[in-house]
Order: sequence, then structure tokens, then C-alpha cells
Amino acid sequence: MTEHSQPTAPAEPTGRIVLLTTSHRVAPGVLSWPAWQILHAADRVLCADPGHPQLPYLREAGVAVEHAAPDAHALVEACAGGRTVVVLPGGEGDRRLTDGLARLAGSGRVSMPDLELLPGSYDLPGARLLDLVQVMDRVRRECPWTSRQTHRGLAKYAIEEAYELVEAIEDGNREELREELGDVLLQVVFHARIAEEGLPAGAEAEDGDEEDAGEAALGAFSIDDVAGALVEKLIHRHPHVFGDAEAETPEDVHAHWQRTKAVEKRRESVTDGIPVGQPGLALAAKLAGRARAGAVAVELPRGEGIGYELLELAARAEAEGVDPETALRAAARVYRDAIRAAEGVGAPPR
Repeated sequence: MTEHSQPTAPAEPTGRIVLLTTSHRVAPGVLSWPAWQILHAADRVLCADPGHPQLPYLREAGVAVEHAAPDAHALVEACAGGRTVVVLPGGEGDRRLTDGLARLAGSGRVSMPDLELLPGSYDLPGARLLDLVQVMDRVRRECPWTSRQTHRGLAKYAIEEAYELVEAIEDGNREELREELGDVLLQVVFHARIAEEGLPAGAEAEDGDEEDAGEAALGAFSIDDVAGALVEKLIHRHPHVFGDAEAETPEDVHAHWQRTKAVEKRRESVTDGIPVGQPGLALAAKLAGRARAGAVAVELPRGEGIGYELLELAARAEAEGVDPETALRAAARVYRDAIRAAEGVGAPPR
């Protein structure tokens, strides 16, 4: 240092800006510990939305929140002297503010405070299912077509979507698989939303269908009831996972499952619960499998015609661990490709 030089004054602390984000899929007031720490320690907490769902809980916790929407310059100035300012963006964020801060930081002309994005709450696995339920509820209320649908009227779509899912699985197309799983899930959520209404018996049905009106007499339930019953069933039927039972092989698991189902259903016959409306090969294989698992000594019926031959083939396939429906579809697809090749049109698009 020369005798004429002056000591450099220490730079003024630039402070800290914290953008505290929260998920609307998590109950308001449920925040991470770091979020609560910064909220209590901050010099100022700002929120532009007076209806922000977190505000009542912050007030209850003694956190003072100012209703303010500063621009980037004002926010940087608010941090002067080393102050910490927390900003609670709305559900859609604050693009104006974040873009402004980015421009200031990139200009090189402003001493920027430390910038931190702090998630106050995180989406749990399955959180987007909550969005699906909310969207389905609104569509059911406001869409002229959706609002008139009934369980019976939608039944055909459930069958169609199930077959399209099977086709996506057999094609091995992951993109189509994801889409078709969504379409099947839509059927579940749609039916549960209809069931939630609990219309009184005798309610007017679509196109005057008395059968549809009759279904309205059934008790109301919601998607939570559907999910809750499924959770209970999975836990109850997996005692080797959630209880003290032991299962070392898939065969042990299957035996547990069948014993539990037998107690739950209290069936008189091994054929009880088998839907006879399913495709014929699948029906024949299911009957043969139930008879074999239940040690029911019964011979296959004999008769004239292709039906009895197919029954014997389906039973044989089931005994060998082959799904006859899947096997026949695979062979039919090869046949389809051969037909297209003979026509000179090539393989169908995947």
C-alpha cells in the first residue's frame, strides 16, 4: 500500500432472495422443516396473492406476510444490507419476477443477492392422480356429453380400452402402453365419479333406458372408496408381505391368494365368479384351471363339432401354462401379416 492509497471499504452484503414453492397436491400448512426455518428467520415474507392457501397457516404459526408484488429491481433493493426476503409465488409461479431477476443477474451491472429456489413441499408418488380426479370432476359437471354418461353406457369403452392395452403390450410399444394405461385408468375414474353422485332410485336415465335408471338405485361411492377397498384387498391377500406368512415361490403366493379368496367369497362352486361373457377360449381355460386347482374330478365333455375340439385345446393349453387367447392372437397376427404380404401392402404400422 502506498502512503497515498486509502483502505478499500468492505462491500455491503447483498442479502438473499428465497423463492419458496409449494405443491397444490399437498395439504396447505404441510411444509418442510427448512421451509419453516427460513420463514421464521426471514426479514420479510412477501406474497402477491392475498388468497394464497398457505397464508392462514403461516399467520397461525406467527409468520408475518406482506401482500406485495415487487419487481426484480425492488426485490434486489429490499435485500440491501444482507437482508433475507422470502417470496411465495402463486400456483403458476411468477414468470415476470423470475425473468426480471435473470435479466439483472445477466447484465453484470447489479450486485445480486444470493438466489435460492426452496421447495416447501414435494409431490409424493401418485400425486398427479389427484389432478386426474379434479379434472374428471369438472368434466363431469361441465361437459354436455360426459355429464350424461352412465355405467351401462360406458361399458363398451372399458372392453375396447382393455383390448387396446393388450395390443400395446403385445406390440412392445412403450409409448402406446403408457397411453393405453391412461385410457384404462380413465374408465376407472369415470365410473367412480358417476357412482359418487348417488342418484335416487328411478332417476331419469340416458335416452329413457329403464335399466340405466335402475343402476342409480345402487349406493354411492367415490374413487377413495375404490382405492381403499383395493388397498385392503392387496394387504389381506399378501400375508407374506404384510403379515407373518411365508412364501418362497410364485406357487406359494398363488396358493395363499386362492385360499384367501375362497374364505372371502365363500363360493359354492369353483366356477363362481367366472364371467361367462369373456372370449370363449379364455372362458374355457379359466374353467379348466379352476377345476384343476380345486381338484374337481370331472372329464371334459365330448361332443360333435369344433366347439368341443376348441374346449379340449384350451384345457390342454391351460394345463401346460399357456394362455390360449394370447397364443391364438399371436398366431392370428402372423396370419394377418401373411395376408398383407400376399396383398403387397406390407406390415401394418406399429
